[in-house]
Amino acid sequence: MADKRDFYEVLGVNKSASADEIKKAYRKEAKKYHPDLHPGDKECEAKFKEVNEAYEVLSDSDKKSRYDQFGHAGVDPNFGAGGAGGSYGGGFGDFGDIFSDIFSGFGFGGGGNRRNGPKRGADIRQIVELTFEEAAFGCKKKVVLNKMEDCATCHGTGAKPGTSATTCQRCGGTGQVTTQTRTPIGYMRNVSTCPECRGEGKIIKDPCTICHGAGKVRAQKTIEVDIPQGINDGQTMQITGSGEPGTKGGPNGDLLLTIRIKKHEIFTRDEFDVYISIPITFAQAALGATIKVPTISGVVEYDVPSETQSGSVFRLRGKGIPFIRGKGRGDQYVKVEVETPKNLSQRQKELLREFDGTIEDKNYKKRKGFFDTMKDIFK
Repeated sequence: MADKRDFYEVLGVNKSASADEIKKAYRKEAKKYHPDLHPGDKECEAKFKEVNEAYEVLSDSDKKSRYDQFGHAGVDPNFGAGGAGGSYGGGFGDFGDIFSDIFSGFGFGGGGNRRNGPKRGADIRQIVELTFEEAAFGCKKKVVLNKMEDCATCHGTGAKPGTSATTCQRCGGTGQVTTQTRTPIGYMRNVSTCPECRGEGKIIKDPCTICHGAGKVRAQKTIEVDIPQGINDGQTMQITGSGEPGTKGGPNGDLLLTIRIKKHEIFTRDEFDVYISIPITFAQAALGATIKVPTISGVVEYDVPSETQSGSVFRLRGKGIPFIRGKGRGDQYVKVEVETPKNLSQRQKELLREFDGTIEDKNYKKRKGFFDTMKDIFK
């Protein structure tokens, strides 16, 4: 007895730990030292057995009470301090349910009921193309889906009309079969897919001739989706429940629509702001003018101030993309580019030369600054 560790120490809990805390600690330690994860490791095998001995006592209220009062002697049948409550340390006892929960992910058994239970359907991912204006102001869009639907002939049962599936006799409808193997450290329970019904729990002796027993067929379905205003390129909309159907009563998956916005001829977009470049004449830039500016809501007029330089950007407040949430809109930015005229007539050239002869360096800010710098460099 002297060489046995304290059971609370083995599980890493204190004496005031609740039953749930003890169970949680046991799961953690049992998973840590399970022999199937450490084949041939005698030390892990010994620790695994120690963990099970500790849990067998601390999970039983009567044994726990005797252990708290008398220590190891209180639960050892070879001692007389109230130990007549059965063996301890001789095996696993009825630990199958806990092992199923702990090791189902490692293929050590368990998890059969979950695998044969309701399962959520898969998500469907699809791309939707929108025009610049559709994305800006929102729209209704028809989306064609190719997805599984209940077979119209058998109504999803998989059985030929007039017949029905029967419960698998081998697994009793669970879809799983259980085998128990004795090991040096006790009995191990292994749960596997029933080979008779292949995990379905039911057997269809006379399958539907349309879906061949699957209960579902792939069909084309068109749905109408509301696209919100202000949605941007690359954003994804989630339509809950419009994905592939679930199985065994599980929920449907979702439809995930990724937005792609077609390129516009004159507008570009950055979040909720719109950008456009407009060519103007030299006279309009020098003297100022009222020009027509296209926006996504229509044409507006804008007064270009005199002496406007090519590349100048003006802001039209509230003429951008409507916000996707709440009220308001972004802005539109207008870049003006002074265009040099082509195909000039002889008279036009003469007038320009005459005009240019009246211009001095002081009329050109950049030109004057440039030549002043040149004079300083090369003086």
